[in-house]
Amino acid sequence: MTHPLHLDPSASVDERIADLLGRMTTAEKVGQMLQLDARDDLADQVLRMHAGSLLHASPERLLQAHDLTAQTRLGIPLLVGEDCIHGHSFWEGATIYPTQLGMAASWNPELVERVARATAVEVAATGVHWTFSPVLCIARDLRWGRVDETFGEDPFLIGELASAMVRGYQGDGLADETAILATAKHFAGYSETQGGRDASEADISRRKLRAWFLPPFERVAREGCRTFMLGYQTIDGVPITTNRWLLDEVLRGEWGYTGTLVTDWDNVGRMVWEQRLQPDYAHAAAAAVKAGNDLIMTTPGFFDGCLEAIERGMLAASDLDPAVSRILRVKFELGLFENPRRPDRDRIASVIGTPAHAELNLETARRSVVLLHNDGVLPLGVSRGGERTRIAVVGPLADDAQTQLGDWAGGSGQAGWLDGQPRDMITTVLDGLRAHTPSDWTITHAPGAGILTLEPDPAGEFFPDGQPRPPIVVPAPADEQLIADAVADARRADVVVAVVGDRIELVGEGRSTATLDLIGGQIALLEALAATGTPLVVVLMASKPLVLPPAVQDAAALVWVANPGMQGGRAIAEVLLGIVEPSGRLPISFPRHVGQQPTYYNQIRGQHGDRYADLTQEPAFVFGEGYAYSWAEYSDLRIADDRVPRDGTVRASVTVRNVGDRPMRETVQVYVSDRVTSASWAEQELKAFRQVDLAPGEEQRVEFALSAGDLTIVGADGHRVVEPGEFELRVGRSSRARDLIGASFVITE
Repeated sequence: MTHPLHLDPSASVDERIADLLGRMTTAEKVGQMLQLDARDDLADQVLRMHAGSLLHASPERLLQAHDLTAQTRLGIPLLVGEDCIHGHSFWEGATIYPTQLGMAASWNPELVERVARATAVEVAATGVHWTFSPVLCIARDLRWGRVDETFGEDPFLIGELASAMVRGYQGDGLADETAILATAKHFAGYSETQGGRDASEADISRRKLRAWFLPPFERVAREGCRTFMLGYQTIDGVPITTNRWLLDEVLRGEWGYTGTLVTDWDNVGRMVWEQRLQPDYAHAAAAAVKAGNDLIMTTPGFFDGCLEAIERGMLAASDLDPAVSRILRVKFELGLFENPRRPDRDRIASVIGTPAHAELNLETARRSVVLLHNDGVLPLGVSRGGERTRIAVVGPLADDAQTQLGDWAGGSGQAGWLDGQPRDMITTVLDGLRAHTPSDWTITHAPGAGILTLEPDPAGEFFPDGQPRPPIVVPAPADEQLIADAVADARRADVVVAVVGDRIELVGEGRSTATLDLIGGQIALLEALAATGTPLVVVLMASKPLVLPPAVQDAAALVWVANPGMQGGRAIAEVLLGIVEPSGRLPISFPRHVGQQPTYYNQIRGQHGDRYADLTQEPAFVFGEGYAYSWAEYSDLRIADDRVPRDGTVRASVTVRNVGDRPMRETVQVYVSDRVTSASWAEQELKAFRQVDLAPGEEQRVEFALSAGDLTIVGADGHRVVEPGEFELRVGRSSRARDLIGASFVITE
């Protein structure tokens, strides 16, 4: 007896797909398009609705789901997805790295690729085939709750880092059992919010999409990213889920993308119960299928709705075939019909949370630390001249292990079976300083302030789709006793290290903030510490840029880290003590006031004046900014040929010299300004960057080449073009004008 063709691994993928499609009922095809929440009724999902994919499966329920799938008529294997955003988020003991914004501060694609590769190795061993990462959204309004999930504000940097992450996740190809599917999300324009509110209407034109928001996605599409996830929002009244211009004309048409599309959480259902754009699930299902969606995430009503739409003639059964074919293609290429890749106990024991991954985690955390100000108090080991030192470590985040991990990290609430990661795998700032200071130094600790408490949302515990509503954040009042204890420690100390910032409850989907201030008793604490006169080092551990009070602006030193992962506390301590040189650079600008939003560096030229009547428009800290314990000087910028044809290459070089007495890693940033454009455009754009390691007194000649074809604008007609004329090349340590040196060149016809 011969096996059906779709079970023959020697047959081509196209042959296997065609054979299996011919055997499937309409209900089985609809079921293949479902990705359902495994925390619900698994038997109903797998046996009645024929679910093709699951997410949020605890280890026990994942095994149960595989057993149920084996009972189905055709035994089509499950595709298992999970939010493994900066490590295997919901697996106890997995390696949790800095958040994506923290990784972006490294400006190091090779490091990010290594993190994604290590993550894939851990994830694949546990029976998960697919991660919903990387995020390619461009951070614009910093009140938005998901800034921490982005690579920052610049399309070029986002494209470089996201492509590296895709390569790491997908490895040498899907046939490799350590490879997992990468997901480019959220396609597209999701982060262009109204008032920072999550998933609100994105008021954005097609030209603006092409100019800024689509290039990173096009980059990873050409990198081979196998799946795209769609944003929640509408653009010009049309949900991304049914935006045929974006999905069909641009993604599948112009870019030739052949991968798989997945909606975000209940996008199809939201058209019925939230956006009120479809009268029922039949209409919503028909619209989603016709627009080219493949997997419908967590909309159980899609199953009956789609069958009803076919029965009513709103869809033909054959309309499902393109989507089902793309889903089956992924499953065949992963080899799931031969090996469904269940959790592997031996691999789990050998690859989860290994020492090598912990070392990579530490390296990433070190490179994510950004020194923003230093009056000479840092590094502590050097500034004290080797003297015995008393350090007062204060602040609510100095020893908060789970908050240090950030969102999507076990303790952040998205998965019900895990409440945090093992404490012994995490080093806090307090842990790091205690472990790495000389034995005769004294370390004291006082929390000094609370940050928040929580209250139930008066609108009810659940949204209409059954998802829990986030509780309401109530800032904690300043506590006089906590402050008094911290101040007493500060007065007896030689230096204060204050660790402040935000908490998980202020971060994530549905958790945008109206302000960017430090909340709770933190500002009162900092003001009291500053008043002691003891040198104050502030470590801002925050998921996104926050507005800093004068007490911080006047501090002796300021360090920013996003949520830095399991080894973050050690990395921060090593930088403060001078064991490791600071090398991080901001992937995002810091405002002085929330009313300055937006503050991203590459804004469009042209406005009345260059400031507010009551405040400067200058950010507190700019994109690309960050300092070392040494100093680099830039000189002798040369362009090989100052007249370059449109199909040519701009070749240039600059001398970078370490004029300090410590080694340093300098990130050389290359910006281009198109001096006159036919349509409004940014004053300058990042086009390249290089990292160089310099010993004290060492200089290097740094060379770079830019394709003239990349020096484009999007014209008023919506087409991307290189316009001949004068350009300026700007090279330096940040996007700030005073940090750049320039040279002119011309693009010729």
